[in-house]
Amino acid sequence: MITSPKQEQDWKGPWENKVQIGGVTYYRTVHVKASQLLGIGELQLMRPLASRIQEMAKLEKPNILHAHSPILNAIPALWLGRTLNIPVIYEIRAFWEDAAVDHGAYCENSIKYRLIRSLETWVCRRTDQVVVLCNGLKEDLIERSVSPDKMTVVCNGINTDDFSSAEPDAEFLKLWKTDGKKIIGFIGSFYRYEGLDLLLQAFSRLAAQRRDVILLLVGSGETETQLKEQVKLLNLVDRVIMPGRIAHERIPAVYALVDVLAYPRYSIRLTDLVTPLKPLEAMAMGKVPVASDVGGHRELIRHGKTGFLFPAGNVSALADSLGRLLDDDSLRNRIQSHAAKWVRNEHTWEKTTSVYQDIYRKALDIRKI
Repeated sequence: MITSPKQEQDWKGPWENKVQIGGVTYYRTVHVKASQLLGIGELQLMRPLASRIQEMAKLEKPNILHAHSPILNAIPALWLGRTLNIPVIYEIRAFWEDAAVDHGAYCENSIKYRLIRSLETWVCRRTDQVVVLCNGLKEDLIERSVSPDKMTVVCNGINTDDFSSAEPDAEFLKLWKTDGKKIIGFIGSFYRYEGLDLLLQAFSRLAAQRRDVILLLVGSGETETQLKEQVKLLNLVDRVIMPGRIAHERIPAVYALVDVLAYPRYSIRLTDLVTPLKPLEAMAMGKVPVASDVGGHRELIRHGKTGFLFPAGNVSALADSLGRLLDDDSLRNRIQSHAAKWVRNEHTWEKTTSVYQDIYRKALDIRKI
């Protein structure tokens, strides 16, 4: 593995150019302070990465270069792939330009947006194989005239050893005073597109009707401050628990505390094209996901079978869906059972990653022709 300069920018600990993590060797690329000028800063990030790839290619002699999105990683890999005559695979988990729009970096259809989109298309047309997270990304690239024959969908997967039956966390049960309560939960990052402000509005309606519900928001992110302010404005301080980030190894026991998980994502290009991971974790833990009907959720959730879908942005529909599942134990248990079986049949790491062998073989065979 080779890290990029961007991955180094937040590192505060002692720096080593080579580390071993989980049996994998990571060659690290030095952090650079890049210019804010369009094009200049990107070049300043890509040049040291290209040099590092070239240096390590001479040492490791790889058969394939496998670059992960964004294009700041893919373009240096292409440079070296052509120079060294090594096949290049480009893996896309989300389009960089769409994520930047949600983060407020620039507007959709701005000059920078269109430039990055064009470069992404250019890269996909020139790499030997393209790996995408879901069908939404694949269909979008087909519309850009990227050949479907060179694309493979590799879906999100879970490690079933990490997400299996667990006892509710006794410490949190006592600390949060959740005994005897119905708990609606969200576990993840607090991005704007997650729609957690909508979840608070829906929960406020439920809380006004019943005293037995609590909302648990685990995680942190860019909207955390706004969400805490909204909790105060809605007079829900004693009904909403926001503990911040929780250690990964304790997450299964937190899932075990929750009755229903909510994923009220807004409908934007990013959420319509990209499938999330968290609903898979919830289903693997035997929990019902209640999710907005954006494209990314529709690829994962079958309404009434493996979860509940509601119209994106509709607070009333979200509140109704949550209330119905909390009140109907039989319905909730039936969906939980179906969801857990489906994830273990279709979305384990063993199954989702098994196609890489064929992807690598195709890339190598193309170079032999």
